[in-house]
Amino acid sequence: MAAELGRLTPRDRLLLDLLDQHRTFTTDQLVDLAFGSVGRARNRLNTLHDRDILDRIRHYQRPGSQAWRWTLGPVGAALIAAGRDETLPRPAVVRDATARLAMSPTLSHLLTVNGFFVALTAHARTYPGASLVRWWNEARCREACGNLVRPDGHGVWADNGRTVPFWVEADLGTETLSRVAGKLTGYAALPPRRAYPVLFWLPTAARETNLHAHLRRTGLPDGLTVATATADHATASGGPPGPVWRILGHPDRVRLADLPAPGGGGASWDG
Repeated sequence: MAAELGRLTPRDRLLLDLLDQHRTFTTDQLVDLAFGSVGRARNRLNTLHDRDILDRIRHYQRPGSQAWRWTLGPVGAALIAAGRDETLPRPAVVRDATARLAMSPTLSHLLTVNGFFVALTAHARTYPGASLVRWWNEARCREACGNLVRPDGHGVWADNGRTVPFWVEADLGTETLSRVAGKLTGYAALPPRRAYPVLFWLPTAARETNLHAHLRRTGLPDGLTVATATADHATASGGPPGPVWRILGHPDRVRLADLPAPGGGGASWDG
């Protein structure tokens, strides 16, 4: 442990903190978060893996190989625990947690949620004036929302003077539209200081069209702003920060920074 502490770079510590909070990322996601090139990322990640600071998982697939999903290794988890003055986890416990994650039916959903925020972070690294001010995982969102609703994530996006807080619901197309729309009741019940726009990140344009049609029929709870975007459209339009968001009831798409925010100017979010 003492030897590893002296060998960790600031970027290594960033990786440990990110994996502690958000559990897993693909190699490409870690490239966008912390590295300048795939080659540099692979070299460092493999080194950290050899030292048991990181662990990795992937499933067999044909053709080709699935990208590695990176997690904390036994030494990395121990370093995190030591920094918090907590009991160090046994290596077997850390390995078991990684194995359970590998077999979890929600792994794809977790990677989709994390990929959304990674895209924002990557954009902010290359565009002056843009910043992902806050990024909460699902567990932190539950603490903030109690039993009212369970967002997949929460963020605060700043872009050249505008600051927009938001909730995220990542949809993989596996739930009925009525179940997806039913989540909005919980968001409407949140206190005013948490009345952020609700963003649905959808897989396809067809899913988005159907969701809008469903919500037009059923109606929105009062005072709630709902916007949607699709992964396939966003890829060609600048990703989540770009003009990809369609507010329910409005025909045009807007940038993330141009979504309506609490207080009108986006300055009165709860930090």
